[in-house]
Amino acid sequence: MDLRQLEYFVAVAEEGNFTRAAARVHVVQSAVSAAIKTLERELGATLLDRNSKRVLLTGAGEALLPKAQAVLDAAAEARDAVAQVEGAITGTVRVGTLTAMTLIDLPGLLGEFHRRHPGVLVRTRAATSGSQGLVEQLLDRRLDLAFASLPGEVPPGIVLDELAHSVMGLVVPHDHPLAARSEVSIAELAGMDFIDSPLGYGNRAVADRAFALNAVPRRVTLEMSDIFTGVDYVRNGLGIALLPSYVLGDAPGVATLEVTGADLRWPIGLARPADRAPTAAARALIAVVHETFGR
Repeated sequence: MDLRQLEYFVAVAEEGNFTRAAARVHVVQSAVSAAIKTLERELGATLLDRNSKRVLLTGAGEALLPKAQAVLDAAAEARDAVAQVEGAITGTVRVGTLTAMTLIDLPGLLGEFHRRHPGVLVRTRAATSGSQGLVEQLLDRRLDLAFASLPGEVPPGIVLDELAHSVMGLVVPHDHPLAARSEVSIAELAGMDFIDSPLGYGNRAVADRAFALNAVPRRVTLEMSDIFTGVDYVRNGLGIALLPSYVLGDAPGVATLEVTGADLRWPIGLARPADRAPTAAARALIAVVHETFGR
């Protein structure tokens, strides 16, 4: 049994797929399969159920996974200790991001990090299932850090550093009865047709929470996968939407109102798992993020 075998096994277990696991560890899929078969022979047990559409752990695999993760964590800590003595930080940081994150200049931030720590490989993964999906990947050890929107209570097992926020305004078509006004109370929006992101997205959570706290019913009749398309949907009369100011610009054909009586603050923060210490590479990135945002 060697570290490479354990690394490949953990990758498959966490990804639930040989193809994604191979991409994660930067080898061909056949190499991952061969290494795990060798590991199974050495242990005298089948670790993975390969008959399902998603690769599942057997009982032996479930028993091995936390031990393998602990071994890999210990090896990473050992490498970090040596690297710090030598004055260089190496390794890989897996970072989750939102699909619409203009509040944070991620390319600029990662560029600064690369200039300071060129030996660290940063692997980014965009969330197609919103911030809730990022939280799940942090808890499943598929990500080390994530830029996420987690309004309200922070989920168990997550540490969150808030970095920035945007207040969402109400966007209506130019011919809507509210279009001539500059503000509207949340109570006046009861029962109107809304366009919003799917459940699991931070902006949807902010809106749902605000309406629930004010006991105001809300109906979402169209869900958008890209928040930047929200204005287009509104302009075409498909509903009204709560959108952050940074996606609006000088959008024609719509009007924007302030919503009173509700907390529509949409936060963005840096999240990490609470049950394991970040690696030296992850700590270095956290430091650059905190410096950038004056924390």
